[in-house]
Amino acid sequence: MDFTSAFLISLSFSFRSLCSLRRVTARESLATTLKQKESILNMAGKKVLIIYAHQEPRSFNGSLKKVAVDELSNQGCTVTVSDLYAMNFEPRATRKDIIGPLSNPEVFNYGVEAYEACKKRSLASDIIEEQKKVQEADLVIFQFPLYCFSMPAILKGWMDRVLCQGFAFDVPGFYDSGFLKDKRALLSLTTGGTAEMYTKAGVSGDFRYFLWPLQHGALHFCGFKILAPQISFAPEFSSEEERKVMIDSWAQRLKGIWKEEPIHCTSSWYFGE
Repeated sequence: MDFTSAFLISLSFSFRSLCSLRRVTARESLATTLKQKESILNMAGKKVLIIYAHQEPRSFNGSLKKVAVDELSNQGCTVTVSDLYAMNFEPRATRKDIIGPLSNPEVFNYGVEAYEACKKRSLASDIIEEQKKVQEADLVIFQFPLYCFSMPAILKGWMDRVLCQGFAFDVPGFYDSGFLKDKRALLSLTTGGTAEMYTKAGVSGDFRYFLWPLQHGALHFCGFKILAPQISFAPEFSSEEERKVMIDSWAQRLKGIWKEEPIHCTSSWYFGE
């Protein structure tokens, strides 16, 4: 075989290999595109409820809320926000929450009366409206500043009034059997203390300690599957660059939020073995 023939044969093999590689690359690219479109379609039907509890829209909490709305909306999700302060939401659980006669007019027991009213659909209209939002949501995000190792009073009132027996749970029918077991919940909160303060060796103890009553006692009790919390430590005392990192971290996490697995809701997750 002369040099020219060998060169032409080699060139032919190279061309065939290149065409084959291009076909493989094209198939892989098409598969990736189809997966991306499938992922977008899956997210497009998702509904998210954000319970926002901060007085100032221009606050860092407000920025975190806006990032969540923007990112999840861009994914095709339907996002609803309950801005509790802007709504002037009533946090007090009172007789006014029960429309119509009481089951026991002699001694008022809020839990009992709310339960009976829930079954008869005779709760106050603002409670029913919030319950409808929860019922429609696949994911509920709670955005708030940490107050005294807990949530602001207005958010606590929302939980007391909205997540009542008969709607969110029953006896039996709580924790893994709670009525909201097909939904996910996520706490996105800010702290006044630094990350170092919220460690086992820190002055405030491990941050998981104060999550026990919030995530486990309030939300998982109602059946929610709990996603890991998003904690922004001490934004008030952080630099502009540090706050930007917190915002970007939240936005990045939200891109893959539907692929996240819930935490194991056991005491060992919060307190160790």
